[in-house]
Amino acid sequence: MSTVMTTSTPMLSEKQFTARHRFAHITARKARYVADLIRGRSVNEALELLQFTPNRGAAFYNKVLRSAVANASLDEDVNINRLVVSECRADDGPLLQGRLRYRPGPQGRAMPYARRLSHLTVRVSEILEEGASPRRSIDGPESGASEESGGVTATKRAARSSKQKKRAPAAKKAAKSKAKKADGASKKAHKKPSHKKDGEKEA
Repeated sequence: MSTVMTTSTPMLSEKQFTARHRFAHITARKARYVADLIRGRSVNEALELLQFTPNRGAAFYNKVLRSAVANASLDEDVNINRLVVSECRADDGPLLQGRLRYRPGPQGRAMPYARRLSHLTVRVSEILEEGASPRRSIDGPESGASEESGGVTATKRAARSSKQKKRAPAAKKAAKSKAKKADGASKKAHKKPSHKKDGEKEA
């Protein structure tokens, strides 16, 4: 019996970060070889492949991918190490200077050739953790934020919790000292005064 292996596709966030290189001096056909190589891979793996790929388009896509990662790093809620190349394409551009070029041919002929340009596009998005819901639109509060918090980001919540943990030991010490002082005051108040005279002994 043959078993079929099924792989679950990772859930991507709704936020996407794009970088483009328009009018790149490379044909779209040559650039698509590299685009097919890094599409769907993680950013770290794609950068490593582009670094050691001998194709000329790898140098172009290396710069465009780094630009897309830089755009994503401007958002504090995005974890750069979880970015994936969700879209990578090369579209046909115009001819260089909008015309054909000519080189000399046999028997005095002129042989035309085209210097083609292309538009390179790279789009990255973040992989969501298991059990996490995708974020809503940027205008509204996040899906994980409550109405009381008013859309507080996760980083702010983590900073608040760390501050509360640091303040907790000092607050406990202060509460214990206040409780000890209150107990001492109450004991003094309830202590019965002694009516014994000087030199008088107990029977």
